[in-house]
Amino acid sequence: MPTKELEKPARTAASLRGIEKAAALLVAIGEQRAGEIFKFLGDSEVEALSLELAKAQKIPTEVCRDIIHEAVESVLAEDYLAEGGVDYARSVLMRSLGEDRADEIIGRLAATIERRPFEFLRRTPAEQIVVFLRNESPQTIALVVSNLHTALAAQVLSDIDPEIQADVALRIALMAETRPEVVSQVETVMRSRLSAVGSQEYAAAGGVKSLADILNSSDRTTERNVLDELAKTDGELAEEIRLLLFTFEDVVKLDDRSIQMILKEVDQKDLAIALRGVNEEVQGKIYGNMSERGAELLKEEIQFQPPQRKRVVEEAQGRIVGVVRRLEEAGAIVISRGGGSGEDALV
Repeated sequence: MPTKELEKPARTAASLRGIEKAAALLVAIGEQRAGEIFKFLGDSEVEALSLELAKAQKIPTEVCRDIIHEAVESVLAEDYLAEGGVDYARSVLMRSLGEDRADEIIGRLAATIERRPFEFLRRTPAEQIVVFLRNESPQTIALVVSNLHTALAAQVLSDIDPEIQADVALRIALMAETRPEVVSQVETVMRSRLSAVGSQEYAAAGGVKSLADILNSSDRTTERNVLDELAKTDGELAEEIRLLLFTFEDVVKLDDRSIQMILKEVDQKDLAIALRGVNEEVQGKIYGNMSERGAELLKEEIQFQPPQRKRVVEEAQGRIVGVVRRLEEAGAIVISRGGGSGEDALV
């Protein structure tokens, strides 16, 4: 009686090793895109993947689809981690994918999380970090602060010596990529002071947007000090950061009285152009603070004006943001901010 051949278990995405998934993903995206990815890999990684590709068996379409979905989820999770840390990433993923799936993705990325530059400082109190940085150079402080999550970075920047605050801020704004060995050296010192262990890898942090995010979460005194000092060194850079601190769409966060004061100051032509392309919430907030006749005239002007280039719309929005900032500097309106001592709160 012939022996019945044992059936091989069906292949699933979960049953594949990491390198098998990587090879399957490269096959799925095609030769041209795979070649572009190879440019960013080390020699050993290219060799290992090439070997896996050479011996790869045919993988069912549904398995390839699962691998692609897993890759997309991992990329999204990485973005969430960078934005707000592990708890934030898990919360966002839970809302969209459910608790079990969120925990699975976070668990899969655990090793990556541990390799994030200065991740070990995430739960360290800001005042403790400030103490450890007290005798460091402004460049070193900037490197550490730019790699912290936004809320913690804002607290640290607020607490450091006001005499070097603007210098540190300038270095964050101008920072691009940092060499891995520099990051490693700074981390070694910080880890030894915190009695922590582990290793980190390459870091790219900083930039104008990074500083603007930090200042948006800082108290008003810190923001004013940094911008005033930056303006003395680089006026254009200070203005670029200033505009990032409040976007045109942020008008929805203002109270009606503030919006009415702004509408009295802005050019109506700028307003008509600025409202092109914004969402209904922003439009409704503006129209709701105008007279019925004024709102109708503005809508008609928008309706009959010719199409505008995006650059023109952004410039008009920028001029209105300038009015907002000027009114705030004069104390006529208040823009709510996170963190700080609440010195600008209305009482």
